[in-house]
Amino acid sequence: MTGLKLVWYGDDFTGATDTLATAARAGLRSLLFLGIPTAQQRAASGPLDCLGIAGASRSMAPAAMHAELQSVGRLFAALAPPVLHYKVCSTFDSSPTVGNIGAAIRALKPFVSNPLVAIVGGQPNLGRYCLFSHLFARAGSDGDVHRIDRHPTMRQHPVTPMGEADLRLHLSPQGLAALAAIAYPAYDDTAQALDQRVDQLLQTAPDAVLFDVSRCTDLGTIGRQIWLRARQQPLLAVGASSVVQALAAHWADAARSPAEADATGSSPATPSTSSTPPVPRAPPAPLAPARGPVLVLAGSLSPQTALQVRQARAFTSVALDPHILLAEAACDATAGTYGAEQAAMVTALLRAGKSVLVDTSGTAPAALTQTPAKDFDPAALASACGTWLNRLLQQCPVNRLGIAGGDTSSHAVQALGAWGLSYLQPICPGVALCRLHSDAPHLDGMELALKGGQMGPPDYFELLRSGH
Repeated sequence: MTGLKLVWYGDDFTGATDTLATAARAGLRSLLFLGIPTAQQRAASGPLDCLGIAGASRSMAPAAMHAELQSVGRLFAALAPPVLHYKVCSTFDSSPTVGNIGAAIRALKPFVSNPLVAIVGGQPNLGRYCLFSHLFARAGSDGDVHRIDRHPTMRQHPVTPMGEADLRLHLSPQGLAALAAIAYPAYDDTAQALDQRVDQLLQTAPDAVLFDVSRCTDLGTIGRQIWLRARQQPLLAVGASSVVQALAAHWADAARSPAEADATGSSPATPSTSSTPPVPRAPPAPLAPARGPVLVLAGSLSPQTALQVRQARAFTSVALDPHILLAEAACDATAGTYGAEQAAMVTALLRAGKSVLVDTSGTAPAALTQTPAKDFDPAALASACGTWLNRLLQQCPVNRLGIAGGDTSSHAVQALGAWGLSYLQPICPGVALCRLHSDAPHLDGMELALKGGQMGPPDYFELLRSGH
């Protein structure tokens, strides 16, 4: 598979689809695989500029992350694109024991030769900013911007609460104690001066270099640093979808002014991939209403998702009790169980033409125990939800499916047994409508939207059903 500019691994499925959408909108031929693709699947995908792999390392311990990422690194080495992107959540929520970003870098670094590991610290279109290495994030789709350790949701995240805003200090316990940084005022200097500044930092052999992102216009400057160096030696870049945004911004700058965009103190080798800048897609048509009833599985504990659930008035709400679901999963219960009965009820509603929102948070009015799902192991609950969803869809396929929650999305989609996703169109910033690729006829072609807990406006589920 020649011509690849980028391979990315998403540490959860929701973020991986945002990167898919970002690449596709930039005019890059892109496909997201739901695991390490086989040679047959790669051949079926046709020529690609970007190849993505959706994973679940965000919820893993370091040892499991290392095992997961070895196969990613081997694929990268075989495909040999200039850039390997480890895609993390734009809020960088992680810890030494769960989703350790330093562990991911240590696992993937042996598969690249470039001394620069670039960490892109923000994503302005989602309200994420990094200034002097301190991370800030908007609360919800249109709320105030908070320092991440004072963010109303992220400071008390149920798995990886963010207690430190300085990403240098946040990542140090994850094994990145020698983290260098480029502050955003440096972007106002000449390109050659920034080249020299990065070269000086690399002489100290840092674990990585963190690039501030204060505004969208910073991205092209960062993308230039990544791309010109990646053309010399394969490079590992870490960050949200802003890594792809940065590369796309640089390529657009290069198309407008090649001499200025390529100005550098070094002499990069001719790239092995096509240097023709991609042509961004035309603005998409408005999102059409779903063809038939919509099924939503909401497993996120985010206040934003809770607000969206309350405003999903066109849906019939069904509470799936997490205590009972987990107990049955542990016993491998099947016919005649609570999960089967709930699946039968949802099936009857869908066949009657009603859109259904299945809430597994444990706080919905119809929940049996009224005990929040945060009392459980998130990965175990997400896996049980995925198994339940797969059983339901085998009985009653739908044309459009929505899943809310990072862990829930990752494990639920893995349970379906599909192999890929391609981009259709945006729903809102950070959320895309995708097409599912599967060898199973009841799944192939299904429209799928994966939403992180904080993403989307209050009427998100209504948009998913009715379009805009």
